[in-house]
Amino acid sequence: MSHNTFGHLFRVTTWGESHGAALGCVVDGCPPGLSLDEAFVQGFLDRRKPGTSRFVTQRKEPDQVKILSGVFEDDRTDGQVTTGTPISMMIENVDQRSKDYSEIRDRYRPGHADFAYDAKYGIRDYRGGGRSSARETAARVAAGAVARRVLGDAVEIRGAVVQIGPHAIDRAAWDWDETTRNPFWCPDAAAAAKWENFLDETRKAGSSAGAIVEVRASGVPAGWGAPVYGKLDAELAGAMMSINAAKGVEIGAGFGAASLSGEENADEMRMADEGVRFLSNNNGGVAGGISTGQDVVVRLAIKPTSSILSMTKSITRGGEEVDVRTKGRHDPCVGIRAVPVAEAMLACVLADAKLRHRGQVG
Repeated sequence: MSHNTFGHLFRVTTWGESHGAALGCVVDGCPPGLSLDEAFVQGFLDRRKPGTSRFVTQRKEPDQVKILSGVFEDDRTDGQVTTGTPISMMIENVDQRSKDYSEIRDRYRPGHADFAYDAKYGIRDYRGGGRSSARETAARVAAGAVARRVLGDAVEIRGAVVQIGPHAIDRAAWDWDETTRNPFWCPDAAAAAKWENFLDETRKAGSSAGAIVEVRASGVPAGWGAPVYGKLDAELAGAMMSINAAKGVEIGAGFGAASLSGEENADEMRMADEGVRFLSNNNGGVAGGISTGQDVVVRLAIKPTSSILSMTKSITRGGEEVDVRTKGRHDPCVGIRAVPVAEAMLACVLADAKLRHRGQVG
């Protein structure tokens, strides 16, 4: 299987399967001398791990990370710093229930990668989807922690769920602090209360719901990215679309820009004491493929979880028509746990852009 690596100077390779012994990543290109230890990485993994509420899968994985290489003791701080060599991290799987998937061993689950994987490779790991499982995203979150060290404290990355099913937040009520006070990463307390009832009903019905996740990076300086084939927004879109269940990406106003006039869409500029001041951010912090110094704003649409208890029409490997339902422990809305994953991918793309910018212009 190819294409398990992304990035240019800051390169991340992930490995492992949903029901294998472990999964992890190798981060190459990280500069030396950056503070990094397991506790720092663990803080981000704890935000993604399953079993944190009744609205996500009840698989009990501690997601305990082990850093196997790429760090060493720093005599000046008594902590650990990166050495500039590849950073390898491992997360063991401890709560696999492979027997839950025995019934679909020879059956394709609609909406999953089962049929496509079998068509390509002639073999598939039916235990939770194997490599196609969202379990792989734990390794991305670990890599994203390293990327944040590369970016430094000046760049702040945050994410939120802004819609579940047909129910969107009131943007006038946006409160970043609220995202840590509910199980949905929702910045609107009233919307979170509605989502609770909606997802309880969805879960009891054995169904699932989609979501829209928004991630933002503040403090990104102007100049990162490239104007043609290395466009920052193109690489962000590709990174976000690589996340399991992602089906759409918007930068800034996104598809909404199509309904705006040229005057409405223009991010007009004025001078202020701190320098250039933009009067809007319809471009999402990227113009001509290069960062403008505004917040980088990305939204991604996450489809409903394909693993549902309702019967769905499918076929077997032998071509027999069957009805399938998926047993096991699954997220009624996988978009909830996509927030720290999308943050991590944003961090990795920006860390790569920072290093490439430094390499080109000093």
